[in-house]
Amino acid sequence: MDEPRDGARAAGGTGSPVGLHRVLSPAGVLPQAADRLDTDPRPWPDEVLIRIERLNLDAASYRQLHTEHGGDPAAIRAAVLEIVRTRGKMHNPVTGSGGMLVGTVAAAGPRSPLGLRPGDRVATLVSLTLTPLEITDGLARWDGRGEQVPADGHAILFARSVAAVLPPDLPVPLALAALDVCGAPALTRRVVGGYRDPVVAVLGAAGKSGSLALASARRAGARRLLGVVPDAAEAARLERSGLADAVVRADARDPVAVSAAVADAGGPADVTVVCVDVPGCEHGAILATAPGGTVVFFSMATSFPAAALGAEGLAADVTMLIGNGYVPGHAEMALDLLRSEPGVRDLFAARLEGDPGQ
Repeated sequence: MDEPRDGARAAGGTGSPVGLHRVLSPAGVLPQAADRLDTDPRPWPDEVLIRIERLNLDAASYRQLHTEHGGDPAAIRAAVLEIVRTRGKMHNPVTGSGGMLVGTVAAAGPRSPLGLRPGDRVATLVSLTLTPLEITDGLARWDGRGEQVPADGHAILFARSVAAVLPPDLPVPLALAALDVCGAPALTRRVVGGYRDPVVAVLGAAGKSGSLALASARRAGARRLLGVVPDAAEAARLERSGLADAVVRADARDPVAVSAAVADAGGPADVTVVCVDVPGCEHGAILATAPGGTVVFFSMATSFPAAALGAEGLAADVTMLIGNGYVPGHAEMALDLLRSEPGVRDLFAARLEGDPGQ
């Protein structure tokens, strides 16, 4: 950090609440859009220093890294370390996504508004793409075979960051997995609640965000829940969970197949929620949605041009929303669903046993 910034910190000044003072390049952008962030572990008076314990990579990011490196654990580990080293954050340059982390509060500045205290174990509910991050152990404890990454190092939270103290009644990997996608059920509840007795379709319904979206839609008053999955194994897991009224198989990247499958199961859908961590799923979701309906894209693999131009080209009168991962009360809601819905918990357990995906 340069001398003027050091002087301001020494004088008790606060940094930018959105982290502008941590941007190294290019000048004038927010931390999420930055090429490089300053990872200096000395917190400003309104910052919080986190000693990291575990990262949770975004599903789209992990899948891309896994594919690019042919599943080679050492190569995947090296790629993550290189991203963090060069950017000062975990910001996959291909997918544009990152993830979130769990750690312990090491220091909380006297002017931090987050209400965190040293010793609190927390999960950060802001993306790693905007979180200053330094890894000090070379990820020696990570086998490279899943999204959850044991790690040593530190991270910085800004005044406008969001974090949740970890619940004592849930294992850390389970809580972390739910908090990583906690925006999905909260936004689903908000959207579904705006319809009367809607049909809701969830693409990627057997994954983490998909299962939470199904459970949330049920509570919000959905008349019929359709779970769309790609293969027989996913279908069997979802059927055992009891979360969907109908389980249908279709490749989410095949628009005609998705539309036909949803229609045959009782669609078109009034609300379609996309929780698939591969690109190319926009057009199927649009075709599967009724005129006047809503498509919620809760996936970092979503292409805005593909969605916008595809809907235009199909003359589809649908509202399209990009889930931004934050809705007030989202963390509490996701953890409640995890505790109270056995089907959700079973699907999460299956994912954590070695089947990465959102």
